[in-house]
Amino acid sequence: MVLLYWSVGSTDKVYSKSIIYNINEIETTNFRDYDSVEVSPSDIYKADDIKQIFQGEQYRAAWSAKVKVPIVFLDTLKGGMTILKEGGGKQTHSLRLLGADGITYTLRSVNKDAQALIPEILKSLNLENIVVDGISAQHPFGAMLAAELSDYAKVLHTNPQMVFVPKQKALNQFNATFGNRLYLFEFETESKVNYTDLYKVIEIIDTEDLQELKLKLKDSLHIDEQRLVRSRLFDMLIGDWDRHTKQWAWAIQYLDSTYKAVPIAGDRDNAFINLEGIIPSLLSHKNIVKELRPFDKEIDYMEGYVYPFDRYFLLQTPKQVFIQEAETLQKRLTDSVLEKSLEVWPNNIRDLDGPEIIEKIKNRKKDIRDYAIQFYNIIQKQGKVESILKGSEDLELNTAFLNCFECD
Repeated sequence: MVLLYWSVGSTDKVYSKSIIYNINEIETTNFRDYDSVEVSPSDIYKADDIKQIFQGEQYRAAWSAKVKVPIVFLDTLKGGMTILKEGGGKQTHSLRLLGADGITYTLRSVNKDAQALIPEILKSLNLENIVVDGISAQHPFGAMLAAELSDYAKVLHTNPQMVFVPKQKALNQFNATFGNRLYLFEFETESKVNYTDLYKVIEIIDTEDLQELKLKLKDSLHIDEQRLVRSRLFDMLIGDWDRHTKQWAWAIQYLDSTYKAVPIAGDRDNAFINLEGIIPSLLSHKNIVKELRPFDKEIDYMEGYVYPFDRYFLLQTPKQVFIQEAETLQKRLTDSVLEKSLEVWPNNIRDLDGPEIIEKIKNRKKDIRDYAIQFYNIIQKQGKVESILKGSEDLELNTAFLNCFECD
C-alpha cells in the first residue's frame, strides 16, 4: 500500500508531501521495528506538457523518485540528542540539536515551504504555484553530492546525510510538526566542539560572530584566504549561487599566539540549480535577478556570483591566490573523481541526473582559471564594502567594522 503524508507545512497552508512505500499505517507503525523506509521526497512537482514549457522539467523526476533512507531516533542518534531550538530560513524548517558528544547538529527539512517567498500580488492572483513549483529547480539530493565533491576538493562542509525522522517522544512539543518527515542531518554552522579534521580549533562560529571577534582581536586574527577562495571557486563549479553571509561557518584555530579563521560551507540547497522553462529563464536574466545564476556548462555572467561577502573578505587577496586555487581544483577534481563522486547517490538518482551534472562540472572546470581571474577582477572593480553584510544586521555600522579585515 502506498501512503501519502504531508511532509512540510505551516499553520496556514501545506505545500509539500512525500510518499512512503513500505509502511501501511504511519500513525500506528512502530518505526523501531524498521531500520529504513522507502520514500520519495515529494510528488507535487509532477507537471503536464504546458507546465513544463513555462516552468521547466527541472528535477521533477528526482523529487518523485523512490529511495531507501535510514530511520533515526533522537534518543539514540549519536548517543542521544537534546533539542536546543527550532530554526530555519524562509524555505527550510529545522531543529538545532546538541549531541552527547558535545557537537551541535541540525535537522534541515528536505522539502521546502515556499510560502514566505510568495509576493502578495501572486497570492491575490492565485498564482502561488509559480513560486511553490520553483523548488523543483533544486535537487533534493544535491547537498549529498556537493559534500562528496567537497571532500575531494578539500573544502570544509557540514556533512549532510538524508534521514527519516518518525514521530517520537524525544521530539516533545515538536512531534506534530517535525515528526514523520525527511531531513538532512548535518553539523550546525556553530559549535563549541570541533567537528572538522583541523587541529587546535577552539570554536566554530558564524560570520557575525567572526566580525565581532575580529574587532576584538584585530591583527591577531587572520582569514584563511586560500581556503576561502577555493571554497568560492568550488561554489561556481557546482553552480551554487546562494552564498550569502549566513551560509558560512568559521573554524577558529589558535596557532602560536595568533588566530586563523577557516571557512566551512553550509546550506547547499541551491547547488546544481536547474533553471529551465520560460519563467525561470526570465527570472534568471542578469537584468532581473542577477544573483540567480543557472547551472549551465558555462558561466555567462560572473557578476551575479560576486557578493559583498567576497569583497569584504577577499579585497586584499592577491590575484595569484585565485589562480593557484583554480589550478588546485583542476588537479583534485579529475574527470574520474567527478564520476566516482556519483556513488554517493542511489542508483536511480544517479541515472536520472548524474551524467548531465558531471558533464557541466567538467566543462566549468576547464575554464575555472579564467573564471577565477574574472572573479578577482570584479572584486577589485566593485571595491570596498560600504554597508552591513546580509545576516549581520545586528552589528553596529561603524568604520571599524567595515575596515576590520582590510588591516591584515
